[in-house]
Amino acid sequence: MKIKEKLKNLPHFIKADKIKVPFLIIVFLLLLIVVLTFIADWKIGIGITLLCVGIVGFISYSSEYLIDETNQYISDLSYRIKKGEQEALIKMPIGILLYNKQEEIQWMNPYLIKYFGKKDTLGRKLNVVDEELYQLFKESQDYVIRRVKWGDHYFDMIIQEDIGVIYLMDITEYAKIEEKYKDEKFVFGNIIVDNYDEAVQSMNDRKRSNVNNYLTNQLTNWANMNNVFLKRVDDDRFIALTNMRALKKIEENNFDIINQIRERTYKQNFPLTLSMGFSYEKTFEQTNFKEVAKMAQSNIDLALARGGDQVVVRAENEDARFYGGKTNPMEKRTRIRARMISQALEELIVHADKVIIMGHSYPDMDVIGSCLGIRRISQMNNREAWIVLDPQQFSNDVNRIMQEIDKDPLIAKRIISPEQAMALVTSQTLIVMVDVHRPSMTPAPGLLNLSKKIVVLDHHRRGQEFPKDSVLVYMEPYASSTSELIAELFEYQSNEMDAINKIEATAMLAGIIVDTRNFSLRTGSRTFDAASYLQSNGADTVLIQKSLKEDLDTYLLRSHLLQTMEFVNGNLAIVHGEDEKIYDTVVAAQTADTMLSMEAVDASFVVTKRQDGRVGISARSLGQYNVQTIMEKLGGGGHLSNAATQLENTTVHEVVERLKAVINPEKIKEGE
Repeated sequence: MKIKEKLKNLPHFIKADKIKVPFLIIVFLLLLIVVLTFIADWKIGIGITLLCVGIVGFISYSSEYLIDETNQYISDLSYRIKKGEQEALIKMPIGILLYNKQEEIQWMNPYLIKYFGKKDTLGRKLNVVDEELYQLFKESQDYVIRRVKWGDHYFDMIIQEDIGVIYLMDITEYAKIEEKYKDEKFVFGNIIVDNYDEAVQSMNDRKRSNVNNYLTNQLTNWANMNNVFLKRVDDDRFIALTNMRALKKIEENNFDIINQIRERTYKQNFPLTLSMGFSYEKTFEQTNFKEVAKMAQSNIDLALARGGDQVVVRAENEDARFYGGKTNPMEKRTRIRARMISQALEELIVHADKVIIMGHSYPDMDVIGSCLGIRRISQMNNREAWIVLDPQQFSNDVNRIMQEIDKDPLIAKRIISPEQAMALVTSQTLIVMVDVHRPSMTPAPGLLNLSKKIVVLDHHRRGQEFPKDSVLVYMEPYASSTSELIAELFEYQSNEMDAINKIEATAMLAGIIVDTRNFSLRTGSRTFDAASYLQSNGADTVLIQKSLKEDLDTYLLRSHLLQTMEFVNGNLAIVHGEDEKIYDTVVAAQTADTMLSMEAVDASFVVTKRQDGRVGISARSLGQYNVQTIMEKLGGGGHLSNAATQLENTTVHEVVERLKAVINPEKIKEGE
């Protein structure tokens, strides 16, 4: 009876069939042996029987001992486990908080209580006790470890909603070690004085020495204040070495040194501007100094391509951060550079099997003129050229000029769709991108993956997205238009070939007129030189005016948009259309231009629904505000005073709210 009670206390697995069956088999075999020995010889049978009885007695005694020891072990183990659970809840360095469905605190272990100080916690709602912890709690996902900062401490936080528990493991020490490691990461920078040669070329040695000393002193003082090692490696170039902690501090101040240099040198009648490119290793692996320096050079190239007077900070596979860009880019284009580009382009055309030209989607006059210009240059070099256009994307003014272009059969048969272009392209085809440098904005981005010969001719400030395998890049952000850049290339082509014809010259001049708003914006002496060249080759200004005419409906649409005008922060004006109404891109652009002619409007934004279903923003300014940086935040780009973007899967109202959220006059001025 005693054994039966002990057996009941044994774990279930010991009483399982897998243990009982072998035991019964052994008993059966013993009985069988006894029977067989009695049959063979009763004397031996008696001996075997006594032996079996002894074995059974010994097993019984051993079993009772085993049962007692097993029960004792299990009892001790259970006690230790429960004791360990209690000790863990109370003393283990993990905070545990129990809450109910009403998010009221029911219990917390002593380890966690110390983080609440003397606050009264039990029975009170978590959001009342600690709003910061409550927000972290609401932002966390069930059973997902999340690193959070609560007060001055860092924790790994886990939520178990089914049982209402919050676990908080304090990892402050390790987080601070990680932060320190990040703060000490190596940062490499390039600094270039954009217009040094132009500023000092007319100075005597004494003035030039004063400028050099002034520049060196200003940058050295800035470097010393921000823990930066600075080394001048050329008259107009410096290199900078620092760490991430110093870089963060400099970024918080928006690289104020570039504004200081620009403003102070302007007052002293030798205006200078700086461009900077900084990079660092993003991962925790060993720093690859060569790659960091290479990325820093890429960043300074990007800053210069965007017009200079700005800073680009970026690590590999990371979005760039821009600072500055407040002023319009200073012209550095020379006839020598135009000649070199023209000759390089000629060489590429000659060694290609064919040329395919495309601009941005929803082409404007500048795209049409630029495409026709490059087609003519290709023809001058005995290469077939095709222009990729989608008639579904034409605006009213482009439709009018295209009707005139279609009257020339030699040009008309060279205009193809994106699908036809995909069938024509080979690895030896030269693809020329005009008035655009972002592959995603072209009508046929897939073309760029099928050829390793890509040329970019553009007058916009360079963005992050750029063709990987470009063999020639001619980007001049201070030029009025791409048509202006291409018009200059004709001067260095062979005189034996047929010159540009009337319709080509007309389309290119139309591109210049539209992009400069009748020669009122971004217009330099080179712009008038290009216009003069096109005029001398038969450009028809009357045809341009007819193409750019607007009908009554367009005028009324623009007036309707202007009725929605609202001012943000005083002098930034926004107008918008309706989600149910489609507006032509030209209407939006013209509306933005019209707004600038109104009193108290320094920057204008027009938000409308486009034909492709996306919501577009046309942004303009008189130069005081940098609308390019705003459009870049929303996925677009352009110039300091002329920019745009398009957003998918959204509404006009949502885009207006997003636009208001990113508009900050002070940051726009500083080019953040």
